Amino acid sequence: MFKDLGVKPYLFPMPTYMIGTYNEDDTVDVMMMAWGGICAEDRVALNLEADHKTVANLRARGAFTLAVPGTDTLAASDFLGIASANKMADKFARTGLHAVKSSRVDAPVIKEYPLTLECTVEKMEDEPYGLRVLGRIVNVLADEKVLDEKGRIDAARLNAFVFDQMQNGYYAVGGKAGQAWHSGADLMKK
Repeated sequence: MFKDLGVKPYLFPMPTYMIGTYNEDDTVDVMMMAWGGICAEDRVALNLEADHKTVANLRARGAFTLAVPGTDTLAASDFLGIASANKMADKFARTGLHAVKSSRVDAPVIKEYPLTLECTVEKMEDEPYGLRVLGRIVNVLADEKVLDEKGRIDAARLNAFVFDQMQNGYYAVGGKAGQAWHSGADLMKK
C-alpha cells in the first residue's frame, strides 16, 4: 500500500558535489551541493540559491571546479555545506584540505577530492525555483588511485557518498550491482 506524501523533493540518491571557486581576495571557497549534475556530454547544470558566496564568485570569475568527495573527507565536506563563506571568511582553511590552482580554469582543485571537473560558466539564469548555472566541462582530473589498469575511472575506488533528502543522511556508495546495457539484455529476447 502506498501513502501519499504530497509534493516533496524526494529522489534517491542525490549527488554530493563540491563546487570550488575563488573569492575576490583569491582565497579558496568550496561549498557542497546536491541539486545538479551532468546535463550533456560536456555540460553540467547546478541549481543554487543566489545568495551564496559561491554564486558571487561564479559571476566574478566565470569558472569553477566540480568535485566528487570521498567518505574520507565526509566531515570536512559536510562542514563546507553547513558553513557560509558570507559569514565565515576562513571556512576552507578550517577544513585542513589543500587546494592548487587549476591550469585550465580560474578555480581551485582540491587535492583530497579524487575526481574533479574543471568548468567554465556558460550561462546563469534566474528561474522561479532559484538560480540555474550551466557550466562547460573543459577537462576532467582523476587521482591515479581511482583509475583501473586501463586508465579508466573505477567508481568503487572513489569511495563516494550520496545524500538522502528524506532523512538528511549520507550513504557510502557500495560495490557494482550490474552492467549497464547488459544486465537487462535477456529481456530484449522475449
